[in-house]
Amino acid sequence: MTFSLPVNRRVFCGAAGLGALALTSGVSRQAVGSASSSRDPFRGLKVGLASYSTRKFSLDETLSMMKDLQIQYVTLKDFHLKMDSSVEERKAAAQKVKDAGCRMMGAGVVYLKNDEKQVRNAFEYCRDAGMPVMVSAPDLDALPLVDKMVKEFDIKVAIHNHGPGDKRYPSPLDAYRLAQDYDKRIGCCIDIGHSVRIGDNEVDVIHAVKDRLYDFHIKDVTERNAKGGTVAVGRGVIDIPGVLKALLEVGFDGHLALEYEANADNPMPGMIESYAYIRGVLAAL
Repeated sequence: MTFSLPVNRRVFCGAAGLGALALTSGVSRQAVGSASSSRDPFRGLKVGLASYSTRKFSLDETLSMMKDLQIQYVTLKDFHLKMDSSVEERKAAAQKVKDAGCRMMGAGVVYLKNDEKQVRNAFEYCRDAGMPVMVSAPDLDALPLVDKMVKEFDIKVAIHNHGPGDKRYPSPLDAYRLAQDYDKRIGCCIDIGHSVRIGDNEVDVIHAVKDRLYDFHIKDVTERNAKGGTVAVGRGVIDIPGVLKALLEVGFDGHLALEYEANADNPMPGMIESYAYIRGVLAAL
């Protein structure tokens, strides 16, 4: 029998890795159960990890966690591959990711100054490690230089919004507006947690920037304001079913990266719950 659960509850269904069920009026136990027979529980979305989530752990440990989580896509933060690394170190890290059965989706967040040496090194870093996208928060006066490097290296730059307190890109809409003056390969990485904390509607913002949406940080927060803190996906106020439905609707083909910022010393329980919730929602949509 199909029945909907109350919207303000969360149910953890551990069997077959289905995990947390999206408890909205459109999500039922029966629909979630169908995920066990799905070949791709993420329905074509490249669901993976922003390695800031595992910042207290090594690259080897991060890849081991990814194996346990049954995900293959990763964006590396410089905790796991230093920006001042050598070409050989970058290539070795890329090989390690590949040997683990994973796929390098990008770097970031990378902070860029209006300094040609620093910006060039960042693009060389991505090139050497085979990263197609740089998730970045460039200084405003660095944007013309970033535009120049994008054309030279053919690497996309996804500008990351940081919500309240960010004077440059509080919302993805700010990043999108500024990107219009530059090469099409300069676009957005929506951090949906920060976006909601600044007052954006999480569904509308995806549709608004869809033609320059190159990366996405999925998370959940406790409040729709500056006080909102990070929690496991499905435990907060963000309309995760709406977010995932919108990403499917716009045909998003970039990295849908979990950035789980809570409990840096032991992120696995929260990450397990988050991915399980995402799987459950996608099974039910």
